[in-house]
This record gives sequence, structure tokens and C-alpha cells, in this order.
Amino acid sequence: MATVRQIVPLGNANQPLLGAPGVRTLLARTAESTQETGMARRRHQTGRVFVRGKNPPVFVGRWREDVIEGNDTIRVERSMVLGTVAELKTKRNAQRLLDPILARINSFDYRPSKFSTLEKFADTWEAQVLIHQKPSSVKAAQSHLRTYIRKHLGKVLLHEVTPQAQQNFVTLLSQKVSRKTVLNVLGTLSSMMRTAKSWGYCTQPIVTTELALPVEEVRKQARFFTGEEARKIIMLAVDPYRTMFAIAAMTGLRPGEVMGLQKDDLDFEHCVIHVRRSAWLSRVQTVKSKASRAPVVMPEALAALLKGYMATWQANPEGFLFLNRRGRPFSQNYVVQKKLWPILDALSVPRCGLHAFRHCHASLLLDVGANPKVAQEQMRHADARITLNTYTHVIGDAQRVAVNKVGELLRPDAKFCAQMRPN
Repeated sequence: MATVRQIVPLGNANQPLLGAPGVRTLLARTAESTQETGMARRRHQTGRVFVRGKNPPVFVGRWREDVIEGNDTIRVERSMVLGTVAELKTKRNAQRLLDPILARINSFDYRPSKFSTLEKFADTWEAQVLIHQKPSSVKAAQSHLRTYIRKHLGKVLLHEVTPQAQQNFVTLLSQKVSRKTVLNVLGTLSSMMRTAKSWGYCTQPIVTTELALPVEEVRKQARFFTGEEARKIIMLAVDPYRTMFAIAAMTGLRPGEVMGLQKDDLDFEHCVIHVRRSAWLSRVQTVKSKASRAPVVMPEALAALLKGYMATWQANPEGFLFLNRRGRPFSQNYVVQKKLWPILDALSVPRCGLHAFRHCHASLLLDVGANPKVAQEQMRHADARITLNTYTHVIGDAQRVAVNKVGELLRPDAKFCAQMRPN
């Protein structure tokens, strides 16, 4: 005898993310015969269209399809609101909206799909997929799942995360968080959906370009040190922090890459530093990207400073240059709050993080006349636009001097000179 289970409706006033309301019931029973590809197929479906409700009356389409729950293949009855009677006018128009769904189910190569709530699938994804990512990525994704995804979409079935539901989710988030956070949360959700699709679940992709996202905020200029500020910070710091700050300022390495350096990464013969790992919250992980693995040039001034540091450096089994008292790489937060900020306060420099050294290095490269391509390679960016648009800041009077030179060339009373002749 067939068992009947009531499933959460497709949408109602208490579930604004799911769009138009509808009712779905599940009819689960043992199939007459089961094949390797799923439940035995029944005759060609034409579905059923009927009118429901009074305020306003709507056309509802109903059909059956096979789904996989656990190790069992069951037949479910589904329904969806096709539109209002006022909009569609006739039952035939409503049937036309249902036909694409029936065509998929009636096709020769149709196979049962897996269905699951997003919350249930998130548990599996977190245990089997997320754990293989970097610790920093795991922490960020877990925060997105806990704070936004499970809270607002947890009870929703995967196939119900339609473009309309995605847009409702984006609109809801944009009322509370920035555009960047919205994109980060969508990135985690999209990764889950791609995995679900590859595992045979019925899902729809998340295409951010097709969603209406919050407008970009006016971005504040990233905090950076001038060359003079960086020099004074290095002078006032004591080792090992003095060497940390010098490496960050003279090479442009990311803070985590500085914390993860080992003795074998220093190539004094060729004057380069190999970037092979990063440290995040005292845990070692891979670097940010493939481009980040490229070595960086070690300036002569830094080579001299590093040789002095290595003379008093205490060896450890893994050869890390900088270890805390517990024998682990330093945490960036500790270095910033306990060692960098007191120096900034003493110099009356606004507080900021270690990344300001990286911005300082990129700006100084162009300020001393380096080619943008050279700056890109030293900063290890896959795209030169990131180097030019994000990490370079005009320091001192460099911009004014350059603009004044152009102005002198274009003065009406200026004498014709070779610089103005076309090539």
C-alpha cells in the first residue's frame, strides 16, 4: 500500500525566498520492477492542469516523476503554480507552460534525480569536500554556511534554489552586508551547487552575472606606508619582527608568506626568495594562487640584513625563520597588535596591518621608474591591472612633477621640442 508523506510547500508567506506558492505531496511506494537505472517507466505522461484558489485563481500543473532518496528510488507527485487565470486566460496556455517539464520526464534518456534539502546536503559537502580546502577557506565557508546559507535556505530543496530564489536571497543579504560579502557567500553556495550537480542532484547553476547585485560602494583607499614610514618602522623594531617587516617592505611578500618562510627558501647565490607556503593563524597552508609561487628578487640591502639575522637564528626541525614560543609560525594578528601597532603609535602613524608594507613596495617600484610589467612580476599578480589599480599609490610629489612636465610641453608659448614630435 502506498504511503503518503506531506512535504513542505514550494512557497508561502513565511518563505519569501521560494517565489510563487504551490503544494507538493510525496507518494512513495515499491516499484513493480526495478532496473539498474531506476524505477520502471510508466506510460507517457500528459500531466494535469487545474484551477485552484479564489484570490486570485491560479492554474496549477501536476505530474509524477522518479527520484532517488538514499538507496531507494521512489515516485513522487509534484505540482507548481503556472500562473494566474487572468494572465494565462485558457487552460491550453497553462498546459503549454507545463509541456517542457513533461518533455524532460517523457524523454527516452530520462533518469531519476537525487533530491535533498540544502541544509542536509551542506552537512555532507562540508564533511566530504570542504575539509580538503585550505584552513582559511574552510573557516570562511563555514561562516557563510552558519550565518547566511543554513539560516535562510536550509529547509529549501536543492532544485528549488531557482534564479528567482537566488535573487531573493541576494536582495535579503544586500540589506545587511556589503557587495563583497554577498559575492563571497554566493561563491560558497555556487561551489556547493556544482558539487551537487556532479553527484546527480537536481540543481540549477548560480550565475552571478545574471543576478542583480548591490551597487559597488565607494572604496576607501587601502592604507599604505610611505618609504620614509616603512624605513622608520624597520629601524624601531627588534628582531625577529625587524626582519619580518624588512622582508615585507623590500619584497612585497604577503604577510602569511613572510610567516611561512623557511631557511631553504632563501637563495643568496641568485638573490631570490622562493615562495612555497603561507602561514595562517599559525597553521601552514598553500599560497594564494599558482602565480604566487613565483620567486621574488631579494635586494642587496635585504640580503645583508638576512645574513645578519641568520647568524643568530636558532635552528628548528622544519627550518622556519620565525617561530613563536610554542614552536609554531607567528599569527599575523599577534604581530600586528602586539608589535606593529606600538611602533605606529610611537611614530604617530595611523594603525593598519602588515599588508600596508605590500602596498608600499608596489608603489615604490613605480615611483623609482620600474616598468609596470616588472612590478607585476615582483608582486606575482596574474593580471597587471591588479598591480596598477589596487596596489600602486602615488607617493609624495611624483604625480605633480609628472603632470607639470606635461603642462610645460603643452604651453602655448613653449618652444617646439623633440619630445613633442610624433614617432
